[in-house]
Amino acid sequence: MGVKKEGEKYKCDICGNEVVVTKVGGGELVCCGEPMVLQG
Repeated sequence: MGVKKEGEKYKCDICGNEVVVTKVGGGELVCCGEPMVLQG
């Protein structure tokens, strides 16, 4: 799943890191070797 819009929040289910998108560049967010999960 790639980043689609500003303001999306992603979370790592392994370590708990959270990321809020401020600029869309496409691609997939990965943490701890696994794709991050879109919240909400």
